[in-house]
Amino acid sequence: MLRPADARSAASQDWSPFVLVTGLLLIGLVADDDGLFAAAGHQLARLSRSGAVLFLGATALIAVVTAVLNLDTAVAFLTPVLVYAAASRGVGVAPLLYGCLLLANAGSLFLPGSNLTNLIVLGHVPLSGAAFLARMWAPALAALVVTAGVVAFRERRTLGMVATADVPTVRPSLGLGLVAVTLATGLVLVLHSPAPAVAAVGVIAVGCRLAAGRESPGHVTAVLGLPVLVGLFGVAVALGTIGRAWSGPSALLAHLDPWGTAVVGAVGSVALNNLPAASLLAARTPPHPFALLIGLNLGPNLFVTGSLAWLLWLRTARAAGAEPSITGAARIGALAVPLSMVAALVVLVATGPT
Repeated sequence: MLRPADARSAASQDWSPFVLVTGLLLIGLVADDDGLFAAAGHQLARLSRSGAVLFLGATALIAVVTAVLNLDTAVAFLTPVLVYAAASRGVGVAPLLYGCLLLANAGSLFLPGSNLTNLIVLGHVPLSGAAFLARMWAPALAALVVTAGVVAFRERRTLGMVATADVPTVRPSLGLGLVAVTLATGLVLVLHSPAPAVAAVGVIAVGCRLAAGRESPGHVTAVLGLPVLVGLFGVAVALGTIGRAWSGPSALLAHLDPWGTAVVGAVGSVALNNLPAASLLAARTPPHPFALLIGLNLGPNLFVTGSLAWLLWLRTARAAGAEPSITGAARIGALAVPLSMVAALVVLVATGPT
């Protein structure tokens, strides 16, 4: 039987991640306005003499932005930058185009704010960002390296191309965007519940841009994608309420080891989207929360239904003039997901609690 108390409990567990991602998207918008992402992409392109070197640099850039500013922010702002970086050097865009999506999902295990699922699942056992990083950096790195290896293998012909074009130097504005990113990183690492503080930083930063006439309300609204965020929040709360009233999900997870837990998380992410799936599966404290996160965060690389990042990737890639293929990305994901999950789980089981 569904009870109002269960709905309130689900909303209490889910509101913080959605507030945090809103703040991080706003901070990402200000950083993008200051040219931080574009400058990083241009510098990467200038230093890369081949498609392979460009891909390695892009992998590191995606990992850092995902860890600090969330995978949705990374996909929304880095996809057009990396597409341009590849095109400007005269090499194929496919490795960076598909890599941006797949590596953002794979790299979202480093910090709590890297993926909303991290905060939802660990809502019962809150950790500081530093404690989360200490536990998950090794499994996250394993997942990232394996995913990058799969993308590189599938796109090996393109990566063998030699860069032919010169790229001009682009200098960013080192001001409000950099300050906001630095503050957000510190807050996520130090605070057990950084969402309100990070959101405040984002609101203040964007408010300054709006007041100065350097940003428009319409663009801010478009970047946030509020209808989608609000819709996902509603679905997450609904499934979290069901998970509290129905013991099925918790009973299933109670009988599974870390490997089975991760598989359930991956299947749930594709069937329901990873955020509602996290709310349902973590409505009650899961026995293996970190293993569940591996499934929820890596599973979305299997198909477009897995995460919000897919929708942002498709939209921004098309706007940048690329031709993203859901089938193409899913084919790479079909190979990358099982291999990266095995790698991450092996490291997780070997290094501590699951």
